[in-house]
Amino acid sequence: MTEAVVFDLDGIIVDSEHVWDAVRQELAEERGGRWHERASRDMMGMSSPEWSRYMHDVIGLAESPEEINAEVVRRLEAVYREALPLLPGAVEAVERVAARWPLGLASSSNRELIDFVLEVSGLARSFTATVSSEEVARGKPAPDVYLEAARRLEADPAGCTAVEDSEAGIRSAKAAGMRVIAVPNPHFPPADEALAQADVVLASIAELTPDLV
Repeated sequence: MTEAVVFDLDGIIVDSEHVWDAVRQELAEERGGRWHERASRDMMGMSSPEWSRYMHDVIGLAESPEEINAEVVRRLEAVYREALPLLPGAVEAVERVAARWPLGLASSSNRELIDFVLEVSGLARSFTATVSSEEVARGKPAPDVYLEAARRLEADPAGCTAVEDSEAGIRSAKAAGMRVIAVPNPHFPPADEALAQADVVLASIAELTPDLV
């Protein structure tokens, strides 16, 4: 029996994975980094301490990980302030599910970006608990962020359903023991073996209903 539903943010509520990609690539090219074709996929699901360290160690930016993180967040927030890239039907889907169960959010985004998106979208009131992976030991695909969301919701992870778009996110939620509804990201589609772990696969977040949960 479902006790709670835990949403991802990027790729589920906001169409932002390609925005993160563009901002980090632009910064790397400006600062003399060595961007490569695997960088985006390598960083998907990483927490901010993890991806900013990757940008320093692997991409080769001279700035500290803390400085890299702050600059990326500043640029992302500037993009969001111009036009928040909400996915069609996402707000309505969240509100439908929130009318029946308590909601959590388990995101790789930084805390300030989570709070900004939920406030501007009007969805802050729909979530009982929100967790950034920077607040736990390991980012996705480790289960930490989903386990912490369940803890804050006072729910058994086995009684939670996660809504995810990425390979790292699907693996994270499954490792936490949750049922998973996948909405595959068209820009960075999950590998077939990861998608096969999902209990339900939808073409878009607009299709999400309480009956499917």
